[in-house]
Amino acid sequence: MNDKFFDLKKEKQDRMINASLKIFGLNGYQHASTDDIVKEASISKGLLFHYFNSKLGLYTFLADYCVRFMILEISTGVNSGVNGKETDYFKLLMELESAKLKVLKNYPYMQHFINSIEQETDEEALSVTKEQRDNLAAVYHEIMSRADTSRFLPEADATRVGKMIRMTLSGLMSESIKKGVFQPERFYTEAQKYLHMIGSISYK
Repeated sequence: MNDKFFDLKKEKQDRMINASLKIFGLNGYQHASTDDIVKEASISKGLLFHYFNSKLGLYTFLADYCVRFMILEISTGVNSGVNGKETDYFKLLMELESAKLKVLKNYPYMQHFINSIEQETDEEALSVTKEQRDNLAAVYHEIMSRADTSRFLPEADATRVGKMIRMTLSGLMSESIKKGVFQPERFYTEAQKYLHMIGSISYK
C-alpha cells in the first residue's frame, strides 16, 4: 500500500474504503471486481492501483484497517460500561453492538466485511487475514470471558447460544445489505430485540 493514501482528504479515503468494503463483503474475495469498486467509489482504476498495487493489496489493507478500527472502538466502548466490569452475558453483547454502531455510522459495511473474511474460502485471502482474524477473536474472547453464564438454563448451552446469536445477527445484516436497505441504527434496534428475546428464553 502507498502510505500517501492517508494524505488524501478524509472524505475520499472513506469513499474508497466504503466502496471496497461493500463490494468485497457482498461478493467475497474471488468474485469481487475492482471495476465495481471504482464505479461505487466514483474514482478511476488507475487511482485505486496507485494507492493499492493489487486487488490482494487492497484486501489486505482493508482487513488490517477494519480490525484495528473495530478493536479500538470495541475495547473503548465495552470497557466504558460500569467501570468495564459488566458480567451479564447479554448486557455485554448489548455493549458490543453499541460499540459497533458507532463504527457503522462512518463505515456501514465494515462489520459485514469482517463477517465475510471470517467465512472466506479463498486460500490466498485467508493467508493474508489470519493475524487480523486471530487478533479480533482474542478481543472478543477476552470480553466474553468475563460473562457470568451461571444464569443460563441447563438446556441453553452458552456456546450454542453464542453461535446462534452470531449467525442470526450476521444473517440479518447480510439480508438487509443485499436488499439495499441497510441502516445502522435500524439494525442496532433489531439486534437489541433479538438479544432481549434470546435472553428471555435462555436465562433462569
